[in-house]
Amino acid sequence: CMYKLFRFVLFQFDAEKVHYFVVGLLNKIHRFAPARAIFRMLYVVESPKLVTSFLGLNFPNPVGLAAGFDKNAQNIDALADCGFGFIEIGTITPKAQPGNDKPRLFRLKTDQAILNRMGFNNDGVEAAIAQLKARQNKKLIIGGNIGKNKWTPNEEAATDYLLSFEALFPYVDYFVVNVSSPNTPNLRALQEKEPLQDLLLRLQEQNNTNAAPKPILLKIAPDLTNTQIDEIIEIVAFTKIAGLIVANTTISRDQLKTPASEVEKLGAGGISGKPVTKRATELIRYIHQKAEGKIPMIAVGGIHSAQDALDKLDAGATLVQLYTGFIYEGPALVKAINKALLERVQN
Repeated sequence: CMYKLFRFVLFQFDAEKVHYFVVGLLNKIHRFAPARAIFRMLYVVESPKLVTSFLGLNFPNPVGLAAGFDKNAQNIDALADCGFGFIEIGTITPKAQPGNDKPRLFRLKTDQAILNRMGFNNDGVEAAIAQLKARQNKKLIIGGNIGKNKWTPNEEAATDYLLSFEALFPYVDYFVVNVSSPNTPNLRALQEKEPLQDLLLRLQEQNNTNAAPKPILLKIAPDLTNTQIDEIIEIVAFTKIAGLIVANTTISRDQLKTPASEVEKLGAGGISGKPVTKRATELIRYIHQKAEGKIPMIAVGGIHSAQDALDKLDAGATLVQLYTGFIYEGPALVKAINKALLERVQN
């Protein structure tokens, strides 16, 4: 209830400005030891029963924060106080870039959704590394979500991904290849079979030059057809990447309750939150069945309750990630999911 009141006030202001305000507040709480202790007591659920093995890594719990929330890895310690078992930073590009023009982040309150066209705004890979080196919490698992700079043509995209991959390698636990954001011109064309296979093979080749290679996952869009999904399943088997993150934001406007005229006024962008819940779960189930459970998956997309998370896990995912649900429900959602999982294990 307290968070609902807080949210009501926050939702009166520009979404992007509010994001930085909230993150700043979390950092202040983190830096003040008594406040941090109370906050952690409220939201952190710790139990050896929640530890989840996935891709050779042990996650303190299976609830993570999706990429896009902490793009530059600046708030890992503060966000860990919200009870997350892992945090995915990025999307990170080799060089810093401002992203698309503002305003570029909007709430669709009726739909409990967010529309964004951020465009991979980030401070570049070197800035992220500096933040990763400075973090206090070394237990938390960190994923590195990588993309290409806006001005890099698709033919040279692999070079961008490889640059970030090599630079971040010592500092993150797993990688995510983002070719499914709708907010970088032509990026989604990299989801086609040939370019995608080529990109993943090159990353795997680089990965295998290390004594201990790290898991590489591919984040896919919810807008793919079954034929495209079948191709992705083949590509995963062929390139031997570790798994998939299902799914990114959608460009579909079909399921929205917000009037079409209002949505049109906001312009282009990907939609996340409740409108993606069903589709993301369907995709996970489809891939799980089609690949006979051989493709490890992290579920993301419209998780607004503990039940939503359980549905994703039952469909075939091993871990879940929050973004929009975290904004609408607050850190109590992380706690609710972890408690529901604990109850499950104990019964």
